[in-house]
Amino acid sequence: MYLHVDLDAFFASVEQLDNPDLKGKPVIVGALPGTNRGVVSTCSYEARSFGVHSAMPIDKAYKLCPQGIFLVPRMKRYHEKSSEVMNVFFDFSPDVKQMSVDEAFIDLSGTEKLFGPPEKTAFTIKAKIKEKTGLTVSMGLASNRYVAKIASGMSKPDGFFYVKENSELDFITTLPLNKIWGIGKKTLEKLNKVGFYTVPQIQKASLPLLESILGKAAGLFLYKAVRGQEAENFSSEVQSKSISAETTYKEDLVDTYIIETALQELAHTVMFRLIKEGWNGFTVFLKIRYEDFSTCSIQETLPIPISSTDMLYKTAIKLFYQRYNGKPIRLLGIGTTNLEKSSLPQQSELFDTENKKKQQIEMAIASLKEKNPNLTITTARLMKATDISKKGK
Repeated sequence: MYLHVDLDAFFASVEQLDNPDLKGKPVIVGALPGTNRGVVSTCSYEARSFGVHSAMPIDKAYKLCPQGIFLVPRMKRYHEKSSEVMNVFFDFSPDVKQMSVDEAFIDLSGTEKLFGPPEKTAFTIKAKIKEKTGLTVSMGLASNRYVAKIASGMSKPDGFFYVKENSELDFITTLPLNKIWGIGKKTLEKLNKVGFYTVPQIQKASLPLLESILGKAAGLFLYKAVRGQEAENFSSEVQSKSISAETTYKEDLVDTYIIETALQELAHTVMFRLIKEGWNGFTVFLKIRYEDFSTCSIQETLPIPISSTDMLYKTAIKLFYQRYNGKPIRLLGIGTTNLEKSSLPQQSELFDTENKKKQQIEMAIASLKEKNPNLTITTARLMKATDISKKGK
């Protein structure tokens, strides 16, 4: 059985945890109002009641919720809390697949003799996370990861939903079409246009028919999804010895600034894990999945190891504009491979390279923020899309 775990309103929840005065208030993490084209990274459930959601422009969020408390992200702190949660998972299973800073799959197969039935283990994990980290999570348990992911969203926040084995089809059949994870607005419009409005209607359609409407990849996805099968590939599709992070977005990404912000957050996640786990990475790879489920990837091997988030981000942005075809994006992934232990001596061109300096600056800022969480100092917004895209072409 697979357990899908979502950290509830993660960035905002960490801010409320660190500052109890923020509890019960609309907290919006991303940027300050009026700061050019900032976007919402995460917001509390109190802010969501005003219609605010992730990837929304900050200025629009301010119009919807002017009384909101707007905060700049503290990525190092979020990664520390994420690491605490992931460590709890590994206490219960050796097979943990971290998808992003706030999401993971846990394979509970074979753990019954140690911890009891999977549903009992899920509640034990939930309680342990609350006890050790102060955070709440929403969980979905099912025989495959796709259904488990849908189930985790059925009772947010701090919820648990169990789809028993052999009841996957019944579960999916009861859902409205817009609750089928992976069906975006444009896909829904295409389906409605040809007369499909419910899951049972699509279940009756043949695979060739769905492929003719949506294309081969998206048609196959939907054919499996409405039957409660493993419709999405949640593997990183790269070498086993790699560190990566990827996110599938609830709404397809179109705006390039939002896409760049998403890539920046993924770069933070990967760099944090590289440092924490003691690796140097020489190869950067990027994964893009479009709204039609077509997927492409690209990689570049660097002459020196990745030494900072800035270095990783700029490389990923360059690769992105070499592959981006302008279509709406449903998934982004960044990772590093060609790894070696950071304890090994590295040859450098100078005694103190520019990238080493950037890494030291990042570590200094992180240290200052740890001592004073209210400090707003941060690194500048990374290179503009136009600057980087020109270099990447």
